[in-house]
Amino acid sequence: MGRLTNLRRIIGLIKDKASQGKATLISNPETLSLHLALLRATTHDCSAPPHPKYITTLLSFGHSTRHTAAAAVEALMDRLQSTRDSSVAIKCLITIHHIVRDGSFIIQDQLSVYPSTGGRNYLKLSNFRDIASPLTWELSSWVRWYARYIEHVLSTSRVSGFFLCSASSTSEKDKEEGRVLALMNSDLLREIDSLVGLLEEICQRPDGLHLQNKSLVGEITNMVGEDYLSAINDILIRLSEFNERLGCLSFGDSVELACVLKRLENCKEHISDLSIRKRALTESLWCLGSEMRSKVEMLKGYREDCKLLLTFREESESK
Repeated sequence: MGRLTNLRRIIGLIKDKASQGKATLISNPETLSLHLALLRATTHDCSAPPHPKYITTLLSFGHSTRHTAAAAVEALMDRLQSTRDSSVAIKCLITIHHIVRDGSFIIQDQLSVYPSTGGRNYLKLSNFRDIASPLTWELSSWVRWYARYIEHVLSTSRVSGFFLCSASSTSEKDKEEGRVLALMNSDLLREIDSLVGLLEEICQRPDGLHLQNKSLVGEITNMVGEDYLSAINDILIRLSEFNERLGCLSFGDSVELACVLKRLENCKEHISDLSIRKRALTESLWCLGSEMRSKVEMLKGYREDCKLLLTFREESESK
């Protein structure tokens, strides 16, 4: 097994050198630095995540023109779609995740509209399999899940109007509470539903704690952990607003809110160990969610009793 691993590493190194040499020969001067940075960020080496220097170089293409940013996103997506190597695929996904978190508005915008059709299976990796070794087979399950997770991040970003855990959205988040105050109940429910759906996707992450020490999976876990804390904060803001509106909710809204709160509660057991930071924040969410679910269930029961009583009176008066 050790010899096979070393052989695979050598083959991967040769492929990386060949790809970089080919890019040097066929790329035009305007795109050469882009393609070289991409190839160096997404090597076949499974022992290390993308080097920050190359991630920074790729992100810099989002500070130029929209055309340049679109070219960077297209090159990254082409690399992701053409590879059958789990390490390359994971590094491409990590790079996409960095665009979501640290990219400029221009490159984030290009990511959000690629491809123009959008839709489910956005990254088209649900059938990804790397059967080269037992390790790559396990990493393949992380590729499939991580792609679904990023798809959900992009979907949630469209619903909320800003990229989750994004540095570029900090100024927008400062206005978040004020914006939430102005939302209609239906829009507020839609945003909470999407954010809770993101937590549910995190709960679906693959088993294999022995892989947590592997640098690629460890990098994924760290980045998703940051998103998790950001999502919890966003859910808390919205639940706090709904807590103020409980007495004014329609019966339909209270039923829908109760369903979302139940889904949130189901996440607690599977997700609490993801991050040891900001325990007070996470505990605040679980406590508020549980408290609100009890209130909503009582409100539903009261309104159901009222509806039954009203129906009984109407039937009695018609006799």
